[in-house]
Amino acid sequence: MGSDSRLPTGSDKVKKAICWMSEDLLSNPQKKRDAVLKEAEIRFDLSPAECEFLTKNFSKTAPC
Repeated sequence: MGSDSRLPTGSDKVKKAICWMSEDLLSNPQKKRDAVLKEAEIRFDLSPAECEFLTKNFSKTAPC
């Protein structure tokens, strides 16, 4: 996959996942971001491309 940081096509699930992740991290600041990211991938049944997008853009280990 390329280094494209745009939302994958048909990204409603990604948008919902991002909202959920934000709310979960705000209400549970002790949770690790990577754990919330993995839970969102499962909870919202994201495709590999959608998972890659979230990992690249929202993981603490993502390159800047």
